[in-house]
Amino acid sequence: MKMRSPLAPGIRLITSFSRDSWYRGFILLLTFLFYTAYHLSRKPISIVKSELHRNCSTVIRPPGINITDNETWCDWSPFDQDNYQTLFGVLDNSFLVAYAIGMFISGIFGERLPLRYYLSFGMVASGFFTCLFGLGFYWNIHSLGYYAFVQVMNGLVQTTGWPSVVACVGNWFGKGKRGFIMGVWNSHTSVGNILGSLIAGAFVSSAWGMSFIVPGLIITSTGILCFFFLVEKPDDVNCSPPQHHSETENEETEPLLQNLPNGNQTINGGVSAESPVTVHDHTEAISFTGALCIPGVVEFSLCLLFAKLVSYTFLYWLPLYISNVAHFDAKQAGDMSTLFDVGGIVGGIFAGLVSDYTGGRASTCCVMLIAAAPMLFLYNSIGQRNLGTTIGMLLLCGGLVNGPYALITTAVSADLGTHESLRGNSRALSTVTAIIDGTGSIGAALGPLLAGVISPTGWKNVFYMLITADVLACLFLTRLVYKEVRGWCGRSSRARGIKDI
Repeated sequence: MKMRSPLAPGIRLITSFSRDSWYRGFILLLTFLFYTAYHLSRKPISIVKSELHRNCSTVIRPPGINITDNETWCDWSPFDQDNYQTLFGVLDNSFLVAYAIGMFISGIFGERLPLRYYLSFGMVASGFFTCLFGLGFYWNIHSLGYYAFVQVMNGLVQTTGWPSVVACVGNWFGKGKRGFIMGVWNSHTSVGNILGSLIAGAFVSSAWGMSFIVPGLIITSTGILCFFFLVEKPDDVNCSPPQHHSETENEETEPLLQNLPNGNQTINGGVSAESPVTVHDHTEAISFTGALCIPGVVEFSLCLLFAKLVSYTFLYWLPLYISNVAHFDAKQAGDMSTLFDVGGIVGGIFAGLVSDYTGGRASTCCVMLIAAAPMLFLYNSIGQRNLGTTIGMLLLCGGLVNGPYALITTAVSADLGTHESLRGNSRALSTVTAIIDGTGSIGAALGPLLAGVISPTGWKNVFYMLITADVLACLFLTRLVYKEVRGWCGRSSRARGIKDI
């Protein structure tokens, strides 16, 4: 009798996961790729800056070129003037101000339109405008207005990304290990920045237009991928929905939205016994003011404003800072700046793990922000002494700066968007995410703008501005940190009381 062979190890591994688990993993991977592409297409401008304005006295002159100005002959007009840093600030803020304004509107559209169509359109449109910026090199365009207009349009269409991907992930994952899962998932921000830096750096010295065109084509491709494969909600493929809250939370919390589906009613703020624990999708979308009333939304939004100010100043100005202070060329400075994002990946995962273990999202953010302030001072003081110090300080600063930013924009936004007071109205998630990230984007616009204004007075003053922003971010979390610490002390006292009995 022929002996039956055991099931192949690979097949055993595949079948060990449920259908729901495979779908959740697939959605997590897809949305990771989508937002990696969004950030990948934002990064080239920071790499190309040091190519648009260079120290031409150190550049070898091509033979046969009639040079009238020894100092600016190799620069790209109009960035060949003494006010080039201000002009770079105009480009940064054309994108960031449009992004900040559009973000508040984007969440509202994201709740009312199919996410698959909305994301697909946003990525294809973003790819188009990213390519348009790069085509300015081949079309020999030297108009600041052209580049500023492209940045404004790109900023607007890029707002389709964040509320949509967070809403999609929030639809598929419950609250249990959300900090860790989203900490890992949010590394797409840093992975996108790293890939964007490397791709832009590969072309920046030869044909900087390709530094934009290649990322533009990549995000267009992911938009097509989204159209064919994204599944918005578990119900769409007969998967079980996640449980966002415990039964205790549901019983203790008064809903902000009074829904009356299928006879389940709220009477005088109380919930009837028929109210389900599992989250169901309600049809009505939450209002802007309703989202602001969710406990913690305002505090975390204002904290993110200053946290994102610091993060985006590094995103847009770090390569130029390294080039100016450490005297690296454009490609080397771009490659070195990726270490900040590598640190950001570790910082985001660490923040998620700690906040899951302690249950203190605000406390985790506050501690990391407090630690970041002296590290920023040290980086400016000793960060460029040698290569080892530079690498270590960039990794450390990246983790401490991007950790709180990552936690607030992912796990915190998803927690608040599926807050128990909403009584299962999952359509609030996109609006809450848009409010938090939109407020943060105001800081993202202010940071690079202030850096452009302050940097001519010395980079030291830029770092003082960043340290001040870190401290202010901490202050806005004071009430929430106090509430979390008081909760820990209460639980500890109750535990000691039980032991005494």
